Formats: sequence, C-alpha cells, structure tokens
Amino acid sequence: MMASAPALTVVPAAMAEPPIYTGLFSDTALQGHDAVAYFTQGKPVKGSDDFTADYMGAKFKFSSAENRDAFLADPEKYAPQYGGYCAWAMADGNHAKGNARFWKIGDGKLYLNYNSSIQKKWEADEPGFIERADQAWREINK
Repeated sequence: MMASAPALTVVPAAMAEPPIYTGLFSDTALQGHDAVAYFTQGKPVKGSDDFTADYMGAKFKFSSAENRDAFLADPEKYAPQYGGYCAWAMADGNHAKGNARFWKIGDGKLYLNYNSSIQKKWEADEPGFIERADQAWREINK
C-alpha cells in the first residue's frame, strides 16, 4: 500500500515572505549595514557584530552602541520601509530583494531598491510609488 501524500497548503506568495528581508541564508537585515547611519551619516555604513539588535525576527547590526541604542529606542523610525524589500517592487505588491547600497530617505523614512536602474525609476515618481507601496504593504500585512 502506498503512503498518501501530505496535504498541500497553498499560501499566497506575499504572505510567505518574512517581515524583514534578510536573504536566503542569513538572519541579518540590511546586508549588515547600520540602519541609523543612513540618517546620521547620510550613507550606508557596515555594522559590527559587537552592536546588534533583534527586531521582527531579524538581526540588525550597528557601527556603534549609540546607534544601536537609538534604534532600540525607536525601531520604526530607522528600520527600512516594507521590511527592507525593494520599495519599487512593493508598489506593485511584489517582494523583491532590497539592496542596502541603493537607498533613499524620503519624508524621514528609509527606502531600499533592487539596483540603480530600479532606483531611478523609483525616483521618477517617489510620492506615487510610496502611496502604492504603502497600500500594498498594508494589504500584505493584514
């Protein structure tokens, strides 16, 4: 007698993704860059294993204890929007890798994009893409 196959559970693709993008073989957000440094230094800065914080199932690294503490005091202020997934893709309700090297701060929030050409598309209508991505993110995270 053959064993029956396990029941297949179908989960919408959007719901299958973790809330913070870390990549397939890592638990580290922002490819190890310091989320606070984007705001204070205006550039991506690699974080250190000496200064980390867990947030929403991901490890964030920081270049200093001061930055780690600022993040812990207000993680929503510093964490990348849409969990660090590509903001342009999220405008269409899709999850795609966000790259810590292709970033923009708009209205006090950090947005990541997949690459430089996608970032140029994003910058062509940033307010429109933000509005669409915000809506898609809310729908995904109901």
